[in-house]
Amino acid sequence: MHRMKKYLPFMIGGVVLLVVLIGLVVWSNRQTPERVLNRYVQYVNEGRYEAVYDKLLSDKAKGYADRQTFIDQYKNIYGGIEARNIKISNIVKSDESTDNYTYLKYDYEMDTVAGHYKGGTSARITKKTNGWTIEWNEGMILPSFSKWQTVSVVPTTAERGSIYDRNGNLLAGKGQVLEVGIVPGKLNAETKDADFQSMAALLDIKTEDIQSKLSQGWVTDDVRVPIATIDLSDTALEAQLLGIAGIYTDTTEVRTYPYGEKASQLTGYVQSISPEVLEDRKEKGYTESSVIGKTGLEAAYESRLRGKDGCKIVVDQGVDNYQDEAGNWIQRPRIWTVVEDPAEKGEDITVTIDASLQTKIYDQFASDRSSSVAINPKTGEVLALVSTPSFDANTFISGFSEEAWNALSSDPSMPLQNRFESAYTPGSSFKPLTAGVGMTSGKLDPNADFGPSGSSWQKDPSWGDLLITTLQGYDGPANLENALVYSDNIYFAKAALQMGGAAFKNGLEKSGFGQELDFPLPLAKSQISNSGNFADEGQLAQSGYGQGEILVNPVHMASVYSAFVNDGSMIKPVLEYSETPQFWYPDAFSKEAADTIRNDLIQVIENPAGTAHEAHLDGVTLAGKTGTAEIKASQEDTSGTELGWFNAFIADSDSPEQLLVVSMVEDVKDRGGSHYLVPKVRSIF
Repeated sequence: MHRMKKYLPFMIGGVVLLVVLIGLVVWSNRQTPERVLNRYVQYVNEGRYEAVYDKLLSDKAKGYADRQTFIDQYKNIYGGIEARNIKISNIVKSDESTDNYTYLKYDYEMDTVAGHYKGGTSARITKKTNGWTIEWNEGMILPSFSKWQTVSVVPTTAERGSIYDRNGNLLAGKGQVLEVGIVPGKLNAETKDADFQSMAALLDIKTEDIQSKLSQGWVTDDVRVPIATIDLSDTALEAQLLGIAGIYTDTTEVRTYPYGEKASQLTGYVQSISPEVLEDRKEKGYTESSVIGKTGLEAAYESRLRGKDGCKIVVDQGVDNYQDEAGNWIQRPRIWTVVEDPAEKGEDITVTIDASLQTKIYDQFASDRSSSVAINPKTGEVLALVSTPSFDANTFISGFSEEAWNALSSDPSMPLQNRFESAYTPGSSFKPLTAGVGMTSGKLDPNADFGPSGSSWQKDPSWGDLLITTLQGYDGPANLENALVYSDNIYFAKAALQMGGAAFKNGLEKSGFGQELDFPLPLAKSQISNSGNFADEGQLAQSGYGQGEILVNPVHMASVYSAFVNDGSMIKPVLEYSETPQFWYPDAFSKEAADTIRNDLIQVIENPAGTAHEAHLDGVTLAGKTGTAEIKASQEDTSGTELGWFNAFIADSDSPEQLLVVSMVEDVKDRGGSHYLVPKVRSIF
């Protein structure tokens, strides 16, 4: 027993050693080449590249790449291509395998920024005394990838969809311009400063703009540096520019707006995305190089027009040298595309606009501050949306000089303001709406005679200095027809008072006041007043003939007038064709009211005494209403301005031709008021 106690520690140590040796043998037998390969994939998926290096690589492989280089290479490549969900399958042991090493062929796949990649590759697994290790090389990062090659992610920008009018005419889309640029190495060093000044003057830019573009980090002597674009047809300007040493011109594709200022308020334009907008839209695939619709249709249909950008993962495999037919040696890059997510072109959109009508209306009002809306009142199709003065959306693509931008943005006529999106005092053009609300509510008898009131009137002395005035007297009863034909303010003031504020407000709300119109472009809401209510009887009376604090958006006004050819229902204006027209407010007015008002508005034009008789056309029956809205601080103010309106439509609801036009011109005082518009609108019909 004493001897056993003496040798017991040695016996225990032997047993432990034996257990360890047995464990190592068992572990070694379990460390099959396949399991080593699977552990490699596990570590890579977990981003544990240091564990791959420390635990799985052979000594030979570690001599091929140091630890930090190995880790950085995986991080840079897999991080750059956003590799994830790496999997291997179909592992097959090659016939070349021996007891000391094994070749494993397998399928390799992963998800990347450019989509799903799948390919075949192989690995050599070498046996050591304590297990198996990987004879690693770059081909295990990407199959067929080698040490001297580089991996890149190349973005591909989606082509933006085009916008067409109803007849297939391009409103916004791909077009060509002349790119004007400089090859720095070809500049004349002795005349360079003077040449820059000449180029800047011809392009209407600053010499500092030229120098700034030439000082970009990527610029070398032999590269082309774009400076500006000019119209493709301006051959005279191109010839002058090419007379300067170092300047080149080349045709390039850009977003273009063929109708220029005639439709730019409608189409809007695109610009490079701002940092603020990018912050909100990163999750939607926008990047620093994205362009985005800023205004108009470009902004309204942005999500459909922009398409889906793509990208591809490419490996630069060096260059191939070959000789052309002339015997010159040419270098051609050898690029291998690993996987590609192709860009998807944006949707082409066809709108209901008629470009020829858009052009005609613009030409009529080009010298005015105006807005015009033309629709088909039976279908709601918007045929034209015009705001003048305007701007040329093409200049937002080619670029402004600082002086040109300052001139545009500070122009007192405000060409950047989109007037058909705003709301204005309607004046007498509002009177048919008052009549429609009154008759529909049962509080206005169109045949009732309100009696003579002279040229000025007030309900009673409690109104103080407030007087309702009208310009044109007439013989005959003060009924609805005569009140519309002669545009009698006093009649409509009395009609509003007779209805009462509650009924009048209710009728206006049932015809869209205070409500947003579901429309692609942002339209100001029409309003009853600043507060939404009539403050007193005086304001109620003035509102009856479109003054007070009444404001109406021109597109809304077109919908209101459409009720007079749709049995009292207001059509919903649309910018894309729909087989089934929709009504914004069905039965806004009774059929009796709509028929009566339509017939009376015909007389506004047909009656020689009517305020719009100048609009009469042989062969077509028009109905319409003029309106002159006073914009002044008080009733005594003589320095205020006036807005002129003329709204007209084809009165025959069965006519194959349907057209309704609403036009407003600012500052018509001393220019004939609303009569300034009548011949212009007549020419459109």
